Amino acid sequence: MSEERTPDAVDDDADPVESGGDLTEYEPASSETTGTADTEPETRRCQETRQCPEIRRCLVCGTEVPAADSKCPLCRSMDIAGADADRATDSTALVPDVVTSDGGQSVPVAETDASDPAGIDLSDPAYYLNRELSELAFQRRVLAEALDRENPLLERVKFLDIFTRNMDEFFRKRVGGLKQQMAAGITERTPDGRTPEEQWIEVLETARPMFERQVECYRESIRPALADAGIHITDYDDLSPTERSELRSYFEYSVLPTLTPLTFDPAHPFPFISNQSLSLAVLTREEPGDDLTFSRVKIPRNHVRFVEVGDERYVPLEQIVRSNLNLLFPDVTVVDTGMFRVTRNAEVGRDEEVAEDLTEMIAEVIAERRFATAVRLEVEADMPAAALSILQRQLDLDDREVFRLGGPLEFRDFEALTELDRPDLKLDEWTPQPHPRLTDSDAAGSDIFTEIRRDDVLIHHPYHSFEATVQRFLETAARDPDVLAIKAAIYRTASDSQVIESLIEAARNGKQVAVMVELKARFDEENNLEWAKRLEEEGIHVAYGTIGYKTHTKTSLVVRDEGDGVQLYSHVGTGNYHSETAKTYEDLGLLTADRGVGQDLVKLFNYFTGYSLHEEYRKLLIAPGNMRERFVDLIRAEAERARAGEPASITAKMNRLEDPDLVRELYEASMAGVDIDLVVRDICRLRPGLTGVSETIDVYSIVGRFLEHSRVFRFHAGGEPEHYIGSADWMTRNLNNRVETVVPIDDPRLREELDRILDTALSDTRNAWEMRSDGTYVRRESVPGEPIRDSHAQLMRRAERAVREKRTGGL
Repeated sequence: MSEERTPDAVDDDADPVESGGDLTEYEPASSETTGTADTEPETRRCQETRQCPEIRRCLVCGTEVPAADSKCPLCRSMDIAGADADRATDSTALVPDVVTSDGGQSVPVAETDASDPAGIDLSDPAYYLNRELSELAFQRRVLAEALDRENPLLERVKFLDIFTRNMDEFFRKRVGGLKQQMAAGITERTPDGRTPEEQWIEVLETARPMFERQVECYRESIRPALADAGIHITDYDDLSPTERSELRSYFEYSVLPTLTPLTFDPAHPFPFISNQSLSLAVLTREEPGDDLTFSRVKIPRNHVRFVEVGDERYVPLEQIVRSNLNLLFPDVTVVDTGMFRVTRNAEVGRDEEVAEDLTEMIAEVIAERRFATAVRLEVEADMPAAALSILQRQLDLDDREVFRLGGPLEFRDFEALTELDRPDLKLDEWTPQPHPRLTDSDAAGSDIFTEIRRDDVLIHHPYHSFEATVQRFLETAARDPDVLAIKAAIYRTASDSQVIESLIEAARNGKQVAVMVELKARFDEENNLEWAKRLEEEGIHVAYGTIGYKTHTKTSLVVRDEGDGVQLYSHVGTGNYHSETAKTYEDLGLLTADRGVGQDLVKLFNYFTGYSLHEEYRKLLIAPGNMRERFVDLIRAEAERARAGEPASITAKMNRLEDPDLVRELYEASMAGVDIDLVVRDICRLRPGLTGVSETIDVYSIVGRFLEHSRVFRFHAGGEPEHYIGSADWMTRNLNNRVETVVPIDDPRLREELDRILDTALSDTRNAWEMRSDGTYVRRESVPGEPIRDSHAQLMRRAERAVREKRTGGL
C-alpha cells in the first residue's frame, strides 16, 4: 500500500507499498459506506443472494455459485477460506495428533493429554506456523480484494497493482534470503521445523496458483468489467488499419529512439536484465536455416504503458513494440517473441562493524542490488522454448523458479488506470480531518504547545490530518522563538518532505537540531541518503543509524523555554513521518508534555548521537533495552490473575506476530485462562483455537481501504487496564535487532479512545478475516439480521462527527 507502499506492502522494512516502497507496506483500498451513526447498516454484501435457495455468492470473490458451495472453483483451488468453509482442521483435529501447516506439510505433535498443561511440549515445531507461508497467506487476502466484485472496479484494479508490488518485494527479500541460505549450506531449522530449502520449495509451490489466479482475475473478470464500463484495453491486432498506422508512426517517432536491442551471440555477451523490468525476448535469423539469434528489448517505463487510441480505448505499449519489431530489426526475420520479467535478490549484505563510512556502504548496497542473483522468472504462457532455455541457463534458474502466466506479467503500471476521472468506479474520496483538540489553535503561534501541556493528544491517521497535527507540531516548533532544540528520528519520509524542511528551517532560525536518519530503511536508502546530505549541508547534526541495529522508532522531541522553566514536548508514533502514506496508513501517535516521556527521549537521542544505550527508563519501553522483558511481565501477570480466578485479558493489534518466545508466552497465558484477542494484519506464527493450548485466543486480520499499521497493546491489569502504542511489532527483529519505542497511555480519556478503536476493529465484519488453526483465514461475516460493520467507514464518520461537534459546540 511502497509508496511508499508495502504492502514489508507490504512491511516497515520495505514498506509497500511499505515501501514507496512493508504495500511493499501496500496501499489497500476497500469500499466505503455512508451514514451518520456507527451502528447503522453497511450493506456491502448481497443479503438477497444469500437467502436465495438456489444460488449464493462465493465468499471471496462474489461470483454466483450453487447454494451447496461456499466458494467458486478458482478460489477453492487457492485455499482462500470463506465463512462457511469446512473447519475440520480447527482445534480438536490438531491436537494431539497432527498439525497441518499452512503450507500443507504435516508435522507430528508429541502424544500428550491436552487437558494437562504440564504434558504439552510448547517447543514442538507443530505449534508454530511458518513465517514465509504466513506472509503468503496475507498476500492471498490482499489478492482477495481484487477478486471481490463488491469492491468498486478501479479499487479492484488497484489491488492487482498492490499484490504485484507486495509479491515483488517478497521474492526480492524473503525468497532471495532463502536462496542465500541455501547457497551457504545452511540447514538450520526454523521454529516450525523447516530448513531453508524446504521453505523455498513450499513458497514457490504456494505462490504459483496465486499468480495464476491474479492473471485469471484480470482476464476473466476485471478486463471485461472495464470494457462494460467503457474502458477498453484493446489488443493491437483488433485495431483498424488506420489506428494501427497511427500507432506505427507513434512507435517510430516516439518509442523506437528510446529502445536499445541487446543481442546475445558469439560477438555479444548475454545482456544484463534489470530487476523487474518488462522485457521482450526476440528470436531472429538472417537466412532460412540459420541458427536463431536471441535479443532482448526492454519495454521502457518512461513511456505510458497504456497508449490511448480513442475515447477510453488503450493499447498496451508492449503490444505496440512487438507488432513493429521489423522497424527495430530490419533485414532479418523475426521468428518468434515472448514477454518476460526477472526478479532479483535484494539481500545484499555488508558488515557494518568494518565499514569505514556507513553512507558509502549503503550506496554500494544500492548499486549492487542491480546485479544481484535472479530469484524468479515470469514468462508468457506461450514463451518460445528456445528463448526460455537461454534465459534459464544464463540466469541460473531451474524450472521451479519459472512462472508461466496467461496474462500481463506486470501490473504495477495498472495504477495509471485508477487515476482516470471515473468517480463512479472508485471509492468516495476521503479527506483526513482536523483534530478536534487542535482546531482552535493559531497555526502561526504557539497555542499547540499550550494545548499539549493542558492534556495529552492522541492522533489517529488517516482519520486525523498529518499536516494539521504532527507536521504542524514540528513547523510551529521551527518558528517559535522560545524553542531551543528539536530532535527527530526519521525512518521513512516523503521525497518532498515538509518535515525535513521544517527541521532545516529550525536550524536556520538558530535552534539546535539533531536528526537520526536510518540509512538502512529497505528500498528507501537512496531517499534517506539524499535527505541526510541536505541536512548536513545546513549544519544539522545527523546520525546515520546505529551499528548492529536498525532504528525503527518514530519519535521527535521539542525543547522549549517557558516561564516556569524548560519544558519537553514529545511525539511518539506508530507510523513514519511521511505525509503521503499518512493518508492511507492507519497509525496512532501521542503528543505529550509528560516529563518522564521527554526525559526518556533525551536518553534515546543521546544514544543516537553518542554511544551507549540505556536499559532503564522512566516511562518508555525501548528495544533492545527493556521492551521484551516488560511485555513478558505484562503477559505473565495476566496469566497469574487467571490462575487465581480473577478476570484476565489481553488485546493486541499489530502488523506481525512472529517472535516464538512471545508466542509461547501467549500460549501459556491462554492455557491459564486469559482471554486474548489479537488483530494481526500480516504474519502470525501463533495457531489459535488449539485444544488445551490456545482455545481462548482469537486472531483477526483486517485488509481494506486503509493499511492497518498501528501497534496497540491493552492488558486488563486487575481492572485498571494498561494501554501502550508504539513502533514495535512482536517480532524477534523488532525486539532484539531494532531500536523501537512504545509509550504508555496514561490519560483515561485517551485510554477510552483506544478502547473504542480496538472494539471497532474487533467488530468489523466487512474487512476482517478470522484465522484458523491451520493458518488459513475465513472472511468474517455478520450475524444474519445484524448490520455489516466496516471499521474504516465507522472511524471516518466518527472523525467527521467530532469536528462538526467541535464547531457547533456539540449541538
